[in-house]
Amino acid sequence: MTTLDTEARPSAAKAFRAILWRDVFVTGKEFWVFLAQVALQPLFMLFVFAKVLNAGGYVTDSYAHLLLPGIVALTAFLTALQTVSFPLIMEFSFTREIEDRLLAPLPTYLVAVEKLLLAIIRALASAVVMFPIGALVLGSAPWHSDGVPLLIASLVLGSWVGAGIGLALGTMVPPSKISVIFAVILTPLMFTGATQYPWQSLDSMRWFQVVTALNPLTYLSEGVRAAVVPEVPHIPAWICLLVLVASGAIFTAIGVRGFMRRAIN
Repeated sequence: MTTLDTEARPSAAKAFRAILWRDVFVTGKEFWVFLAQVALQPLFMLFVFAKVLNAGGYVTDSYAHLLLPGIVALTAFLTALQTVSFPLIMEFSFTREIEDRLLAPLPTYLVAVEKLLLAIIRALASAVVMFPIGALVLGSAPWHSDGVPLLIASLVLGSWVGAGIGLALGTMVPPSKISVIFAVILTPLMFTGATQYPWQSLDSMRWFQVVTALNPLTYLSEGVRAAVVPEVPHIPAWICLLVLVASGAIFTAIGVRGFMRRAIN
């Protein structure tokens, strides 16, 4: 190892921390904007599905506690995905802000890693916010202290998967196709991710159960549900975590490779 390599490592670490801190600081400075972006849609979904339909007698009181973990999972997943994908598409096309980051004294792949880490942080913040919001809307929120380690692991890994998918999309989708691609991808992701229903409840619809099993969001929803409402039938936690780790690694590899290709070009 040369002296130059030894000196470069602290410089790269310092630059990485500086870029990450800047992005976190901007998020904190615009917290209310961030809160509106990540919480508004889940808030209305929770209100309509759990309160309005319950008042009309279409769902039971217990459905609200089944739905909240799915809404938390959906919020974390989409926050991570959108935190990476939308800005990255813009930075590689119109704003060219990515060039400033690529000029920083750190390896190119670490610029992509920083975006993934920021997305995970924002996703975890959005998930934390959804619990008190859910308690406010529903009157109470399900909680099991024994499930906290599984809850944290599921949310971290699920946020990583969402960020990896966002990185892959952000490096592959041209700006002119944003609306079409996200309409085609996000809607199926949202409604086949077991956010509004447990996966095992689909036994009578085997084809849809198989489709749902192909969505990584399903394993985040089931993992959060296993941690918060363990009495509800769910996919075993170890399977959820294993699938999330594998999905995160695959999508991150695809996303980093695409990022490197776009950055070099």
